[in-house]
Amino acid sequence: MSKRLKDNLSSRYFEAANQLTSKRSRRRIVAYVESYDDIFFWRTVLSHFENEKRYFEVMLPSHQRLERGKKSVLMNFIGEHIGPDMIACVDADYDYMLQGATHQSEKVLHSPYVFHTYAYAIENLQCYAPTLHDVCVAITLNDHRIFDFEDYLRQYSEAVFPLFVWSVWFYRTGNYMKFSLSDFSRIIDPGGFNIFDPQPSLAHLRHKVGNKLRQLQAEYPDNKEEYLKLKNEVKALGVTPQTTYLFIQGHHLFDTVIVPIVNKVCNRLRMERQEEIARTALHYTQRRNEMSCYEHSLTDIKQTLKKNIGYTLCDQFLRIRQDIAAFLDRQEQEQQKEQRQEQQKEQRQKEEPQQPSVVAPESAGEQH
Repeated sequence: MSKRLKDNLSSRYFEAANQLTSKRSRRRIVAYVESYDDIFFWRTVLSHFENEKRYFEVMLPSHQRLERGKKSVLMNFIGEHIGPDMIACVDADYDYMLQGATHQSEKVLHSPYVFHTYAYAIENLQCYAPTLHDVCVAITLNDHRIFDFEDYLRQYSEAVFPLFVWSVWFYRTGNYMKFSLSDFSRIIDPGGFNIFDPQPSLAHLRHKVGNKLRQLQAEYPDNKEEYLKLKNEVKALGVTPQTTYLFIQGHHLFDTVIVPIVNKVCNRLRMERQEEIARTALHYTQRRNEMSCYEHSLTDIKQTLKKNIGYTLCDQFLRIRQDIAAFLDRQEQEQQKEQRQEQQKEQRQKEEPQQPSVVAPESAGEQH
């Protein structure tokens, strides 16, 4: 048995710590996450539920060895460790799509103390299409809408959706080595494109996806019925042909699809603003000062995307909050049940008749 305190932390440890505090003190619920970037995201989820009775503390699973990643979170805290006062918050990855087909998927989906993103990862939610124009405005301070992110990601999603279903099928059946996530990501890479004419890039993407679909259909000719069944299941999980981008590998979406587009859009918006300053400045000194002020106001693309919280209106984010709300409701109901049982016990003790005290008879020597 480990003698180190950190190796014995569990929900019961934090429950005992909460009981040692004043009854008026707020209950602390520890939420373990996978990485540093996850801390801010899960703070935006959990802060909504803080009140005078409870608060959450979001942290990494180990300050000593800096263990990161879903495996370390689950291996350390699933089972006897997590509970009402210690929860785990992880990216859904493909575990949500697998619907319990693997041991890890089973843990993520069915433990009452594990919460997941529903989208593949937090990066997908940070790239939520309706918010990307606002991100560009925050980066460049230019509100000129020169690119339709929502339309592009809708067309992108529709192009990759059929191959996405195949990808899920390979992972559900355990044949992912024949068509891995890396293979899938490589095919759905949109490549370079012109922000004023993205159609050639989308056409090239559709061509690559179509070639792979024909190859898979030739290799698995008897899979049509199973494919269609899985396609309907995937849709039932919230994946639509128009929103597939939320369920592909998060790092691929963030680094290969969204950041290059945002970079090109922001470069153009910066150029517009700089040209405006140069055109309207009355003299060189004013131009230099305005340009310096503007450039110092610009922000980094990746950091701005990582701080994008427009996903709070996304269906997947709202489902996370529903899960947290249901978890807290169950805890309150259990606490109320325990309180009622305690009150009933105290009431029975009060109603029990008092036993008369027995007086010992006086000894013969003490009789008068």
